[in-house]
Amino acid sequence: MNLSDYILNFLKSKKVDNVFTITGGAICFLMDAFSRNKKINYTSVAHEQAAAMMADSYSRFGPNFSATMVTSGPGATNLLTGIACSWFDSIPSLHICGQVNRYELSSYDESTKKVRQVGFQETDIVSIAKPITKFAYQLKNENEIRYILEKAYYISQNGRPGPVLIDIPMDLQRKIVHPSKLKPFIPKRNYINNGKLLKQINEIISFLKKSKRPVIILGGGIRISKTSKKLRKFLKKFNIPIVTTWSGVDSINHDNQNYIGNIGVYGSRSANFVIQNSDFVLSLGSRLDTRITGGVPKNFAREAIIASVDIDKDELNKKRGLKLKIKINECLTDFFNLFEKKSKTLRIQKPDWLQKSLLWKKKYPIVLQNYRTQNKFVNPYFFMERLSKYLGKDEVVVADDGAHLTWAIQSLKVLKQQRLFSAFGNSPMGYAFPAAIGASIALNKKKIICIDGDGSIQINIQELQTLVSNKLPIKIIIINNEGYGIIKQFQELYLEKRYEAVDTKKGVTNPNFSKIAKAYGINYSEIKNNSNVDKILRKTIKSKKAEFINVFIKPNQKIIPKLAFGSPLEDLSPPLPRKEFLDNMIIKTIDKNKKLTESN
Repeated sequence: MNLSDYILNFLKSKKVDNVFTITGGAICFLMDAFSRNKKINYTSVAHEQAAAMMADSYSRFGPNFSATMVTSGPGATNLLTGIACSWFDSIPSLHICGQVNRYELSSYDESTKKVRQVGFQETDIVSIAKPITKFAYQLKNENEIRYILEKAYYISQNGRPGPVLIDIPMDLQRKIVHPSKLKPFIPKRNYINNGKLLKQINEIISFLKKSKRPVIILGGGIRISKTSKKLRKFLKKFNIPIVTTWSGVDSINHDNQNYIGNIGVYGSRSANFVIQNSDFVLSLGSRLDTRITGGVPKNFAREAIIASVDIDKDELNKKRGLKLKIKINECLTDFFNLFEKKSKTLRIQKPDWLQKSLLWKKKYPIVLQNYRTQNKFVNPYFFMERLSKYLGKDEVVVADDGAHLTWAIQSLKVLKQQRLFSAFGNSPMGYAFPAAIGASIALNKKKIICIDGDGSIQINIQELQTLVSNKLPIKIIIINNEGYGIIKQFQELYLEKRYEAVDTKKGVTNPNFSKIAKAYGINYSEIKNNSNVDKILRKTIKSKKAEFINVFIKPNQKIIPKLAFGSPLEDLSPPLPRKEFLDNMIIKTIDKNKKLTESN
């Protein structure tokens, strides 16, 4: 068989059912292989960036992982933003790029090594992609195809998962290979140091028993490691506060009696009070980046002993001011398994501390009463609260980057089998819509709720045709503030309201979304105030067709609360009255001069 046929057979053997692609001259031989293989499908998309984002979300929901196939030069470079999403969020994906013939490569011989380009659309995508892939390689000859494919697959799946890329010159795509003669890749076996892990688990149990104010942080690693069931069993041992990071927001049922909320720069006051006043922190599957810790990591949970479980040793060993007492460099599966063996009868009860945490949660809700009674425009906090009421038991919601993502994270109530995700690490505008397509295809054309912004939807709006051609029942909800509200809020806080490139007055304009929806044959609705939120949501969310819902909010709508730069997590803006703030603090506080002061 030829090499292109071999590649498709390999993908199918790894449960890859779909490839996202835009055809081009340098992958014509690869695409021709689909005419001979009816066991694997491809989805034609409009832009390679969107293809990579679709593959990313498909991998989050599919049985294994997904792949893209794109042409050389601009086709390959257009993948990069989507690949970066998978890199930062630890999502396995395979990206196959066509390349010019080997004899056309500038690296072919000494006479052309310093030449920018010999073949048409020749680009060294391997060198460009290496910083955001776990493995990137240009195929040298046809007989290494099995070894490279197996190696790429293994690397993408093991350790911290992530994207891989293989660049395949055109002349190799049509070469004949003999599968029985191809060299396999044999990975080295990794052994778990159960002795070390057991010692660390014993330390955690000891600290949990001695602590007065422990808390558990759930991060995105819960979903990545597919340990949700193990987590639920693990959490039954504890009657203590539980908080989540952004990427861990859907790792726990928000009805869980111990769940306090989301922590971080855009966290809730209650959850941030919990984490900052704690004396022991167990972090599961979170890299604890500055969006979670704040801009000054040494102020994060500053009087607590912190234990972290992370599969990436580099995340555990980074020196950014965050002091980790216990560093467990193991996968969560192994951690949960050994913890269960060691602690079958363990029960950690901290009722007074939990009660205080729950009182904070009650005292400082995200959705305030005046949000519900707002007359002009739709209040986004109220909208997200109402949207939660209409979500099915296994609903999937994806949100794009921007203020609407924050409102969704803060206000949506995620139940047991529901999902809420985004490209949290890279956070590009334009991710949510192609991600909704990828998730829908992975889940057999399931309904997906896509929360987008009027600015971000336009980054990949061309994929409306992909939605239509594949008949996907995606609900596109546009939170429309006629500009880039989150950047406008930044300019207001730090640039003395010098607004540039953020609204209609400064060149940021919107098309007529109604006419765009009509052009693609998609149902269109508008929500202009709180009074018709329920009516439209009731009709559109239950619809079996694609829907485009334009939700108009105040152009100057703020994210409340949020952290001001340099402040510790407990001191969110707008600030509480000082006496009230100090009454909530158990540990020492930090004043405006950054000196520790005694709390009241």
